[in-house]
Amino acid sequence: MRVFVTGGSGFVGGHVIEALVAAGHEVRAMARSDASVERVVALGADPSRCSLDDVAAEHLADCDAVVHCAAYVEEWGTREVFWRINVDGTQRLLGAARTSGVARFIFVGTEAALFDGHDLIGIDETQPYPDQQRFLYSETKAEAERLVLSANGEAFTTISIRPRFVWGPRDQSVLPAIRRMVETGGWSWIDHGRAQTSTTHVANLVHAIERALVAGRGGQAYFVADDEDTTLKDFLERLAATEALVLPSRSVPRWLARTSASVTEVIWRTFGVESTPPLTRFAAAMMSSSVTVKTDKARRELGYAPVVSVDEGLAAMTE
Repeated sequence: MRVFVTGGSGFVGGHVIEALVAAGHEVRAMARSDASVERVVALGADPSRCSLDDVAAEHLADCDAVVHCAAYVEEWGTREVFWRINVDGTQRLLGAARTSGVARFIFVGTEAALFDGHDLIGIDETQPYPDQQRFLYSETKAEAERLVLSANGEAFTTISIRPRFVWGPRDQSVLPAIRRMVETGGWSWIDHGRAQTSTTHVANLVHAIERALVAGRGGQAYFVADDEDTTLKDFLERLAATEALVLPSRSVPRWLARTSASVTEVIWRTFGVESTPPLTRFAAAMMSSSVTVKTDKARRELGYAPVVSVDEGLAAMTE
């Protein structure tokens, strides 16, 4: 199978390329820069110089499937940037895929598309999008997913894979952020990290994507996660320990963290501060909310089953 991958120089996309190449697929990867070209070539893919702003049918010529991993995954940014990359970029890629005759389109979604700051406990794919989105990342990923699933047709199968809290080797966001906060004295729990969470080792996400290339119903979303749920405190302490980091025990109450984040964002917007606030509303909400998902549908329809346990994944990262 010839597969076109976006976000191949990133955390998830890089693992997707490695797995597809190892399975004998031909992989072509979107590469926006010279550095991205070097990265995807090292992983075994053929680079295609384009971005979500200009991808066209010719970039996807002769490809059988698309795996869309690229997204603007940030806590902070303007509506224009979030919408241009996550929504307009996805729509442009869908158009290019259909025009070039791609048969299957796999979108890497997120449970955050359903998150509005309230607990989401044991949710499945019947959970609706919130009536009012509160966060730009959530809003734009939800809109992108709507576009993907509504594009499904007789000759064009579209599927969304929704992982919760992706982690694993070569992570470029969670562990680096934790290390930075610990080293600068900025780390603090919210409500002592008691919130419940599902997690998804990157190998389990990649396994779900590989299954979606050959199984699953078009126009459907599928939650994937590790076998066991945990608390944020337990998991993040164990994750930090893989890099010999000890997380401070201090904690602030949920109401204070959320209020402080809201006030800080108002100040940042009012004065046009370009840097990311020390605590955003999205981060405060995510760190103080329980979010767990059910994977029954993925197991039943995709044949999904975690290939790496949490204990195995953490042990491998420690080694």
